[in-house]
Amino acid sequence: MRRRLSSPSPLHRSSAALRLTSGLTLGLSLGLSLGLTLGVSMALPRAAHAAPTSRRGARSSGQTWTMPTIEHGLSEDDVTAGEDPVIRAAALRALGDKNGTAVVVDPNTGRILAMVNQRLALSSQYQPCSTTKMAVALAALQNGVVNENTPIRIAAHTAVNLTEALAYSINAYFEALGDRMGFATVTNWEREMGLGEKVGLNIPGESPGIVPSEPGPGGVAKLSSFGEGVHITPLQLAAIVSTIANGGTLYWLQHPTTAQQAADFQAKVHRRLPIADFTPEVKDGMLAAVQYGTARGSQLRNEQILGKTGTCSRDGARFGLFASYLGIQHPQLVVVVILRGNGSYSGPRAARVAGAIYRSLDQKHYFLAQSRPAAVRPTALRTR
Repeated sequence: MRRRLSSPSPLHRSSAALRLTSGLTLGLSLGLSLGLTLGVSMALPRAAHAAPTSRRGARSSGQTWTMPTIEHGLSEDDVTAGEDPVIRAAALRALGDKNGTAVVVDPNTGRILAMVNQRLALSSQYQPCSTTKMAVALAALQNGVVNENTPIRIAAHTAVNLTEALAYSINAYFEALGDRMGFATVTNWEREMGLGEKVGLNIPGESPGIVPSEPGPGGVAKLSSFGEGVHITPLQLAAIVSTIANGGTLYWLQHPTTAQQAADFQAKVHRRLPIADFTPEVKDGMLAAVQYGTARGSQLRNEQILGKTGTCSRDGARFGLFASYLGIQHPQLVVVVILRGNGSYSGPRAARVAGAIYRSLDQKHYFLAQSRPAAVRPTALRTR
């Protein structure tokens, strides 16, 4: 008899579910973590999980790390006059001297509010790792391959649905999606989401990244589970999350470089994607990742944060990624953190850095100050 991992009902369909109490969160964490441990960790080969990684990171067998985890002075050449000083200060404190970058974007306009360590933020040296699962999930939903509750067998006696697969970053689930859709469908959808092209508008030094033109090692399965062969920029990851958050508008990301440019800012639409009917299903999984999955370190009391972690290695570097946003019904901020270094870095660790950014802003009552009725938003910002 096939056994399925237990999970809560879809979180976007109930306002009560959007504000889980601490008791419910604890119950879900214990119950689902136990279910995952017994139903997946013991039953599955390691390949069924997110890209091979230890939470502590230093035990990766046979791996030689050449990338330092700490780098001083990475932000010295950042252009900051047009950024939000409160957000930038919070991101700088949270990131510290870690070898990485933090990008904060308004998902309703595409304005880059802070970009710490800009040289790294504009580079496409990174693999998307398991953050690629967000785009793959949207492709599968739009193409009718699955719905949110479709069980996919990931071991002889274990099946999971989309929410569980996103929450726990289960590679085997997304490998199955990739196999069902095929290489062309997956890569075409990744390009629609902004990969393989510049997503910033006239931002000097931005790389377009790479989407592979043919399957690489592991084929479409590894492409779909942790982005094998893809080179991504932190800006592209922020653009993907912004598009999910706002329901389908891919804005040009713009980085004001002076206070006057910030004051005169106008949103510019790159293109609109027909994903509004499918984003709630992906958001369920992203919220679950924060509430009881791989991104618990980003939690913020009394606020809903949705996100996706990623951990993988390439060319002697371990990447830890976290792509997130705050505010389910009224998205306020997208926060992307990417760390690079040795085996001590991981997606959950990047989530903790992002969590520190959110908590710092919350302590300054930033989110309360930014909350305002939709009617006073500039017309240019309305997407639907």
